[in-house]
Amino acid sequence: MNADLLVDGWTIYLWLVVGALILIAVAFGIRWAMRNEQFDEDIKYVMFTEADKDKMDPVEYAKSREVIARQIKRREELINREGHG
Repeated sequence: MNADLLVDGWTIYLWLVVGALILIAVAFGIRWAMRNEQFDEDIKYVMFTEADKDKMDPVEYAKSREVIARQIKRREELINREGHG
């Protein structure tokens, strides 16, 4: 490849192509995350255990128990759907 054939300013096109590829990859990543339940606002409640009951507001504790029960149920559904259970 002869470098004289490349006119000044060709690198901007390279950056545009790379930028477009990055945007496409981000779009596919967000799509994957949405399909795999990665955007869960209640995830913060999963880290609490029964031992945290006295340290938490009763409403927050009840919410944490509800979220954990829902997560366990969803996990069992996924395991059964995949035929592992």
